[in-house]
Amino acid sequence: MALRWLERRGSKKNRDGMARYGIVAEKVFGVSMGSMQSLARKLGKDHKLAAALWRTGWYEARMLATMVDDPGRVTPAQMERWAKSFENWAVCDTATFVLFDRTPYAWAMVRSWAGRKEEFVKRAAFAMLASLTIHDKAAPDAPFILGLSLIEREAGDGRNYVKKSVNWALRSIGKRNLALHRRAVAVAKRLAKSADPTPRWIGKDALRELTSPAVARRLARKQR
Repeated sequence: MALRWLERRGSKKNRDGMARYGIVAEKVFGVSMGSMQSLARKLGKDHKLAAALWRTGWYEARMLATMVDDPGRVTPAQMERWAKSFENWAVCDTATFVLFDRTPYAWAMVRSWAGRKEEFVKRAAFAMLASLTIHDKAAPDAPFILGLSLIEREAGDGRNYVKKSVNWALRSIGKRNLALHRRAVAVAKRLAKSADPTPRWIGKDALRELTSPAVARRLARKQR
């Protein structure tokens, strides 16, 4: 039923728009994000439905699967299986931001995936690291400090979707609190001095945001 609902709402206009943003999939209806989110709210959490939707291979069904799955029932094996089949940044980022980072295995997967060869598995590590800066409010600084070491270690990967996620994670950690901000700025400065253009871009771009007045004000408010 959910698949038929998605199919009826697909359009060439949406498919063309997705392609312009680099969202490419083998099987795609062309359904807007708003429509998928609306359906997810109606369906509620359903682990079995999520598994069935994922198996269809349709882009929208997989997006919906990440939204309706129950993080309490997700296993490391499922996370690995889904990550290996990521086709694009949209499914990768949605899975990490709305599902995987809510599981007890999120930090272990960040460490495991950060050095992987597959582009979207590696992106998932750093997208999830960025997500954890927002959603894991109880985490101490230590895992984020480890995250900064992973960022510095992997900053030379020039693949577009990897380097952007590494940059995203660096900026996100630097905005979590003042102590992590100092550490993130130090990493960004080292990367900005690199002779390699990829880490140099990551460092310079992160510094632009992390040294901005807006971030300074945000961190000051957090300290009050």
